[in-house]
Amino acid sequence: MDSLKINKIAKTVNGSIQITGSKSETNRLLVLQQFYPNLIIENISNSDDSVLMQNALANTSNEINIGHAGTAMRFLTAYFSVKENSEIILTGSHRMKDRPIKILVDALTSLGAEIQYLEKEGYPPLKISGKKLTKDFVEIDGNISSQYISALLLIAPTLKNGLQLKFKGEVTSVPYIKMTLKLLDSVGITHRWVGKTITVSPKRKISNKIIEVESDWSSASYYYSLCALSPNSEITLSTYKKNSLQGDSILATLYNRLGVETIFEGNRLLLKNKNILINRGLNLNLKSAPDIAQTIAATCFGLGVECNIRGLHTLKIKETDRLVALKNELEKLGGEIEITNESLHLKRSGIIKDNISVSTYDDHRMAMAFAPLASKVSIQIKDPNVVSKSYPTFWEDFEKTTR
Repeated sequence: MDSLKINKIAKTVNGSIQITGSKSETNRLLVLQQFYPNLIIENISNSDDSVLMQNALANTSNEINIGHAGTAMRFLTAYFSVKENSEIILTGSHRMKDRPIKILVDALTSLGAEIQYLEKEGYPPLKISGKKLTKDFVEIDGNISSQYISALLLIAPTLKNGLQLKFKGEVTSVPYIKMTLKLLDSVGITHRWVGKTITVSPKRKISNKIIEVESDWSSASYYYSLCALSPNSEITLSTYKKNSLQGDSILATLYNRLGVETIFEGNRLLLKNKNILINRGLNLNLKSAPDIAQTIAATCFGLGVECNIRGLHTLKIKETDRLVALKNELEKLGGEIEITNESLHLKRSGIIKDNISVSTYDDHRMAMAFAPLASKVSIQIKDPNVVSKSYPTFWEDFEKTTR
């Protein structure tokens, strides 16, 4: 499907949705399961990224193409580095070959890994010769993508002496690092984080363990947006935990400022539009939850409130340059937005142009972040199937709340 037209929603939004498991949790657990086969994972994400991870980990050929899946590229680079007596070529889409991986490769090679660049220095594709790594100390910048750090932490317990990981500078994306550490803890792997050093102890075997993956909070963000933009709306989402491992669970607090009340009912979230006038803009630092920036910007635009978001430096190297993509598409809809390398500044606007075609740039989050604007105007989404990267049933679920 080249384009999907969503007519302006003419009814009260109401519905109950079961959202797939978090791909962030799933992909971390899938790597751990390779080291500890008696780990059973329930509510696995059905996202493209997680399917690609499963297929790659079960792969028997010597070349793996992981498409656009950035998480898979980072985690698999580390995993195949410690898979003894293996040799693999790890490649991806054209965009993936433009996404830097040098920081992770340098960290792994400092531990003794054998990795070669096959095309451009510092970028995939990679040739990885798996071997036993004997070194136990690595130093890495703290303000890089947390996926590099999590990739190292996931292989840490398999190293003979474990791993000491020391940060240089300020640490960003802390919730994603904490998620990885809590998942290590959940399978019995000991770790400590003191100052700027994380120490992970070695662990050869674990006790039998069943872990249920919590549903994805990033995916919940689109229903928070829909609820904020739709008076009198109520949406129920499953399956969620009040004490979540996911940094994006900050949505419950952030969207309260945009008129959405979150009520926990067991393992469900009830979202209710409070039907109040929102006239104060948002000033946020989303360095710990950058994946929800597009959704929040689109919500604020739809509500006609100002929005200033910092801490977005990692958005430049995602599926697309998300800051540029946001600027392009919000301006087409009538918004006025300025961006820097790490921030966006959306001015208050009372105009939303009708029936505009939104480009998605091979980015699942662009498609889903703009869909809730159908509460205000008819809108067209180009390449709607791109949502399968993280949320394959998004359009069916979205329709359930609006039909």
